[in-house]
Parts: sequence; structure tokens; C-alpha cells
Amino acid sequence: MRTASCACGQLNILCDGEPRLVALCHCLDCQRRTGSTYGIAAFFARDHVKAEGTANTYRRLSDGGHAITFHFCPDCGSSVFWEPERKPDAIAVAVGCFADPEFPAPTRFVWEERRHGWGVNPEAK
Repeated sequence: MRTASCACGQLNILCDGEPRLVALCHCLDCQRRTGSTYGIAAFFARDHVKAEGTANTYRRLSDGGHAITFHFCPDCGSSVFWEPERKPDAIAVAVGCFADPEFPAPTRFVWEERRHGWGVNPEAK
């Protein structure tokens, strides 16, 4: 069992088992959402996750045109998990919210045409 939490600990998501996929996204929306140059998501089967605490939601279209509903803590503002419309059987969890340096590395890299020129993907080492 893995637990991801917001910065204040009010919103948690419990994930049973290993992620199906860990993806690093360079899209401009992930850059804006994280305040970094990319976002990293771990995708788990929907029936293997359970949210605890209160969340507000924000829904928007992805760069690819599919809707995504983000769940974030109303107290500290951390974006903890989201529901991608194009993957209805999955929940995506912000890898940083696990606060686990041993978490599996990304295996998929997307929107690389939006990657900052000085940024390096882990597989390019």
C-alpha cells in the first residue's frame, strides 16, 4: 500500500499495489500546474485507490483535447490526484505527493517538444 498526501496532510490517496505506468509530461499545462518544468504521474487502477479527506476539483481539457478532473486540497492547494477522461479505469497520482525517493522512475515521456532545452529526462543520462 502506498499513500500520497497533500502538503498539509488533510487529503490522502491510498494506492494498493504498484502503478500501471509512471509518466513524465512536459506539456505547458503540467508546467503551470506544478510550477516546475514538467509533471510526473503514477497511474493506478481506479479500483485500487481510495481518497481520504476533502478535495476541491478543477476540470480542464488536456493539450490532447481530453477532459481531466484534478483533485486538490482546499487548505494547502496541493494537486494530489486526477481523473483523465481518456483513461476512465485509472487514477493519476502526483508522484511528488508520495514523498518517496524510492518510487519507481518514469518509463514514458510525453510532450517532449515542450521540454525546456536544459532539461534532461532520466532515461537520457
